Amino acid sequence: MDTQAIRAQMPKLVIGHVPSNVRSFKFNVFDGQPKVSTLGFHIDPKPFDGKVIAKTDEAIVVKTGRAEFAVLDRSLVTDAPDEGAKVHVEPYVRRRFDGLRADTPEEETAFTSDGQPYTIRRLILGAAPAKLPIPEPACPQLQDLIQQLEQLPAPDGFRRVTHLLVDAGARDFTWVDPLPKDIIAAPPAISFTVATAKFQGRVTVLYERGPDLYAVELHRDGELVERVDELFFDMLGEVLERLIDDGSWRLIRVQRLSGGKPVQH
Repeated sequence: MDTQAIRAQMPKLVIGHVPSNVRSFKFNVFDGQPKVSTLGFHIDPKPFDGKVIAKTDEAIVVKTGRAEFAVLDRSLVTDAPDEGAKVHVEPYVRRRFDGLRADTPEEETAFTSDGQPYTIRRLILGAAPAKLPIPEPACPQLQDLIQQLEQLPAPDGFRRVTHLLVDAGARDFTWVDPLPKDIIAAPPAISFTVATAKFQGRVTVLYERGPDLYAVELHRDGELVERVDELFFDMLGEVLERLIDDGSWRLIRVQRLSGGKPVQH
């Protein structure tokens, strides 16, 4: 979508939908690019309701407030309702493995001196972690692998590698947490199942003690179908994206609340 062209067209597109006593209007563009706060943090937008008031070959304009609008990239929407339709819109947000938004405050139970429990909610500005559903391991190399997957950026620069795994539907996690004497015979590893348009099956990320590098394996029905060796830690995101990320996470989900027949994209 040509955002500069859409911005230039907006006054004409919204004319008649802004009250006569309002001298300006606001709009947000949703084109698959991450949103950034005034403090420079990546942020995940909230879902919203509105009414379709205009459509072009590239964009759908939704009125969300008295003088507020959203511009949706038409190539990314899951539905393109006709003008006048009321819609619910869910732009992409990073999520955790439990399905909650990744920017959901973390909760922790603490106790007073007399044993009474209370809940602590913690939120770090700009943080949207997706922690692997794996208990703290004893093996230092497995600890490093977990930390790297949780902290390393995915190639898109917005997500972490673990967000990429969430978007690929990663589940049924298993892991190998060896003793130091067994680290070569039983390499530290994390395995999980994914289901995307690129690959459906079992993925294993493992550490190879000899070369001090990583490998990624794809298994389907118990058979090894691909293995990528000799990976430095900062190559994991790129390789996992190539192997399992089908890009469907970028879609803007549009649900028709009222209006004409749907046009699927």
